[in-house]
Amino acid sequence: MKVALIGVGQAGGKVVERLTEFDAEMGFNAVQGTLAINSATADLQSLEWAETQLIGADRVNGHGVGGDNELGAEIMQSDIQEVLGALDGHVTSRAEAIVVVAGLGGGTGSGGSPVLVHNLKQVYDVPVYALGILPGRNEGSLYQANAGRSLKTIVREADSTILVDNDAWHEQGESVEAGFASINQQIAQRFGLLFASGEAVEGVGESVVDSSEVINTLRNGGIAALGYAKAAASEDSTQNIRSVMSVTRQALLTGTSLPEARVGEGALLVIAGRPASIPRKGVEKSRRWLEDETQSMQVRGGDFPLESDQIAALVLLGGVERSDRIESFLERARAAQKAEDESEKADPADHFADDRLDNLF
Repeated sequence: MKVALIGVGQAGGKVVERLTEFDAEMGFNAVQGTLAINSATADLQSLEWAETQLIGADRVNGHGVGGDNELGAEIMQSDIQEVLGALDGHVTSRAEAIVVVAGLGGGTGSGGSPVLVHNLKQVYDVPVYALGILPGRNEGSLYQANAGRSLKTIVREADSTILVDNDAWHEQGESVEAGFASINQQIAQRFGLLFASGEAVEGVGESVVDSSEVINTLRNGGIAALGYAKAAASEDSTQNIRSVMSVTRQALLTGTSLPEARVGEGALLVIAGRPASIPRKGVEKSRRWLEDETQSMQVRGGDFPLESDQIAALVLLGGVERSDRIESFLERARAAQKAEDESEKADPADHFADDRLDNLF
């Protein structure tokens, strides 16, 4: 599927940068255009693969919005004509979808991405998807509250919102910086392969996935998740039946971008590897297993012929907004919003009149 990528905010820009680089390294040519939008000049200066657009210069002077997602929404709306103008040449007639990428917990991405998605849908007649990154549990109450409001809005505006939970791919013992870099790499690999399905075909598969399969899987809107797993492949396809079934299970049960999201309205199974290594029986058995596990009769399947000594499974699951993981996050966001509201109501001066604290002098 040929896509135009637009990153909003710091996290969105970094993910779009890595996705564009991955697509170029692999020679897929699925990414047709890339633009990174931010209110902080420093965040744009570090990008090498994406074209950049600064917004809100008259309001924040290139210093960012400081986590204020209402301000992020305001400056995106104020500068929307400049942003749409900057997209000329990036959203070409070859693009089959536009993907807006943003971290939902910050300020510019959280506030600006729903505004941008809304306006893009007024201008373009291709699907406009959101790739939203949820903050981890340890990222602070402001990020949780921001993400709750942003998610509620962007799900309403986008044709479909594919979520990545930062806690899903964060490994124990990693520093914050290393953790985010690792997550960005995993996002780039998984979504890069999804977008490239049917675009950069090496060899001829029996049933090659094309862009319509992805679009139809996301057609019902709402929230989607993407799972991935891989294993070593045998040269004999009959030896890979069990491997295909295993990586399919892992992709859904342990490798998804939204843990615990297993039931949906539709799914797409993509098996990537050398055509001679992909067993038709294994693909069909895996697809039937997905129908049972996801409780959906709309499970599509196909091959992604790719020269590799491994065999991999991608599972795109649409309509997962009723999952326990989403409900758990929304409860966290509501609690964080309540705490933020109560904090704003309190008079900061009252802290200095606390009789339970001894004066220093």
